[in-house]
Amino acid sequence: MLIDFSSRPPVPELTLQASHLSNYRRVYQASEAQVQQSGGEDTLAEYLATYERLNARAVVLKARDLESTFGAKIANEDVARFCQQHGPRYLGFAGVDPHKGMAAVRELEFAVRELGLKGLNVQGFEHKLAIDDPLLYPLYAKCIELDIPVNIHCGANFSTHCLMEYGHPRGLDRVMCQFPELRVCASPPGWPWIQELIGVAWRHPNVWIGVLAVRPKLLGKANSGYEPLLQYGKSVLKHRMIWGSAFPMMPVERTVAELQALPLSDAVREAWMLRNAEAFLRL
Repeated sequence: MLIDFSSRPPVPELTLQASHLSNYRRVYQASEAQVQQSGGEDTLAEYLATYERLNARAVVLKARDLESTFGAKIANEDVARFCQQHGPRYLGFAGVDPHKGMAAVRELEFAVRELGLKGLNVQGFEHKLAIDDPLLYPLYAKCIELDIPVNIHCGANFSTHCLMEYGHPRGLDRVMCQFPELRVCASPPGWPWIQELIGVAWRHPNVWIGVLAVRPKLLGKANSGYEPLLQYGKSVLKHRMIWGSAFPMMPVERTVAELQALPLSDAVREAWMLRNAEAFLRL
């Protein structure tokens, strides 16, 4: 049994067509080609069957509202509809546009209370905002009020329309000092500021690290920059590592196999793939 903390079904309404992501297609070209070549997950039926085969307890889908910056959106209503149609295995996180001010705060509350979404997704680089930008603070406060977790993009982004520095973990440290009750999964896991993110997570007990949008095998590869995640993730942070495939950027079953091949004890591997996400999501 496992929980995939980041996945996007292959359906048009949940596919973001936006020019600012064109460089992602170059960076992830090889991985995305493997998805297509595998023939395992590129249709909805195959996608659903994959998670059935893996006995997934939960799969997290994330909405995004980038209307102010890039004129694009994956609507909360579409994410909620998919989850309702395909059963309790699928959990949705809301996406709102912080540039819309209080309208975004109200939309988040509606998405949780009325649509049944389970958290907030903040892709700060796509809003051209740092993690600790004041525009995000009302949303963080609302997450605490609603008692929901937030996924925060942390680390480099590959969009050349946005600055890398928006995802620097120092902003997350400032946020956690202001909002210590906030439950945060920082994902992807901070590269090239891995050590800084580890420091933030070690300091703040409500910070989890999402191992997604990176091939798990790199955590065990010398000089990849990801090695500290393996070292600390099987010791002081073993209860705060969360796995996600980031499908369709990477094939689901390949990332599962690579994670299972890492030198982790059975208990730690189960924590990364299931128990930590259960705690974060309060399942």
